[in-house]
Amino acid sequence: MDSANSSCPSTPRWNVERPFLTGRFHQESKAMSRFAEAKGLSMESFSGVDKAIGCFDAAVQELIVIDDLLSAMVAIEGRYISIKRVRGKEDSVTFLVDPSMDLALQELAKKIFPLCESFLMISQFVESRSQFKNGLVNHAFAAALRALLLDYQAMVAQLEHQFQLGRLSIQGLWFYCQPMMGSMLALSIVIQRASANNFSGSAVLNLLQSQAKAMAGDNAVRLLLEKMVQCASNAYLGILERWVYEGVIDDPYGEFFIVENKSLQKESLTQDYDAKYWRQRYSLKDGIPSFLANIAGTISTTGKYLNVMRECGHTVQVPVSENSKLMTFGSNHHYLECIKAAYDFASSELLNLIKEKYDLVGKLRSIKHYLLLDQGDFLVHFMDIARDELTKKLDDISVEKLQSLLDLALRTTAAAADPCHEDLTCCVERSSLLKGLGALKDVETIRNISDVSNLEEPLNVTGLETFSLSYKVQWPLSIVISRKALRKYQLIFRFLFHCKHVDRQLCGAWQVHQGVRALNMRGTAISRSSLLCRSMLKFINSLLHYLTFEVLEPNWHIMHNRLQSAKSIDEVIQHHDFFLDKCLRECLLLLPDLLKHL
Repeated sequence: MDSANSSCPSTPRWNVERPFLTGRFHQESKAMSRFAEAKGLSMESFSGVDKAIGCFDAAVQELIVIDDLLSAMVAIEGRYISIKRVRGKEDSVTFLVDPSMDLALQELAKKIFPLCESFLMISQFVESRSQFKNGLVNHAFAAALRALLLDYQAMVAQLEHQFQLGRLSIQGLWFYCQPMMGSMLALSIVIQRASANNFSGSAVLNLLQSQAKAMAGDNAVRLLLEKMVQCASNAYLGILERWVYEGVIDDPYGEFFIVENKSLQKESLTQDYDAKYWRQRYSLKDGIPSFLANIAGTISTTGKYLNVMRECGHTVQVPVSENSKLMTFGSNHHYLECIKAAYDFASSELLNLIKEKYDLVGKLRSIKHYLLLDQGDFLVHFMDIARDELTKKLDDISVEKLQSLLDLALRTTAAAADPCHEDLTCCVERSSLLKGLGALKDVETIRNISDVSNLEEPLNVTGLETFSLSYKVQWPLSIVISRKALRKYQLIFRFLFHCKHVDRQLCGAWQVHQGVRALNMRGTAISRSSLLCRSMLKFINSLLHYLTFEVLEPNWHIMHNRLQSAKSIDEVIQHHDFFLDKCLRECLLLLPDLLKHL
């Protein structure tokens, strides 16, 4: 709110310094009194008062008191009714009567004073809350109060007219004030709390709503407070409308419960492991209006989806009709239906955009071909031509050479038919697979692999243990295929690649053993080596079969079917993350001790 206030237009000084423009008539009266005393004059010379009211008989006193009360009802001092500030309370005033007044008249006058005090308090609140810095909700609330005060002043004018016609007694005045008394007192309570806590925005709406519920026994006051809620919330709902229909935060005074962090850009998704852009670009802050509390998450998501489409250059706006205007009053919950309709529209539009225009499923299938070895013929060719480079130590490996060999393998195999094969790149990690698993930050997995950091690195780490593939993912697909998701794909690939390498080594050893089968080597070390080699080869083939046909393939089909029925992009992200976590778990990658033995 402070940053919003700093850019607010300031209220002109003359609007504060001239009391007759602000409704603070009693202060002007005090200033006039001090001026008169300085000149050696008495207040009686201004007001025409030359003796105490007790000198008059009761009938005359009643006429004078009615005249003074009509002035006091609009915060103007009378001849025998004065306005005094309460010591120690800056904004509190009290009305006092001449002690010589008839006791019965004093009692009736004191019954009307709370109405006078409420008017003065409300008018001062309207003056102060109409300043720019107090925000749109306070402006709307002050405007509604100003309209109420106009009705009140019209009532006072009608009473004054009856008084001039000689038709108004003090009992009649008390009777006619009754309908406004409860309403003005209830509003003054709200105003006192709002002023004491300097409420603005949603805090004002929540205060009005809670007070309306508290006054459920007084139907007239409850209806008035509900009308105030409706008037004050119109400005807030205007901000909400632009957010859920256009994805724009038009909030000059910082009152809206959604805040935008403009420092987070969409380009960070390809580097940021925690995907802060998607999770924190738009966030909820404290002070959500109570009537929106249950649907705040839906509201935030709706505007976020619209903004993603805008970032894609796809201009879209929720279809707006007369029935889609957001309003709230009483038990009418039409605004909830409008927000739900806007969410459904934004969700389906974004999902169609990512599925159809950006071909999310096709991109995921391409990643499956390469990183999950769904079509591994290119990898066999690559391992043949890059064998020498991969067997070097980390510091001696040329990533550029590996990339050129990978491009060659892609162009000379069936992968060349895939239009996405150019997005595939290679990289060499600086740590082994076990250390890479320890870098996972997932809450679910860190519990199982927290002891990975204690594992020792192999002494001779080569490119075979650290080689990995990467994939260029562009916006907006980076929302689903985030840096974290890609990291999990790479961990699975590194495990499969290592198994493939071991399988090739064992096949080579098996071929050597086949060359000496003609010799009678039974009972020798070579014979035992051959048996061990066949057992290891059978085991590694079984492991690869388990990983590919019993873990990756079934889970992929389950995810694919779920993606087809997903209703929003958040559901897509959830299904995709669940697929990766389940594959990591079932591929034994979250069991470091077992993996180390393996």
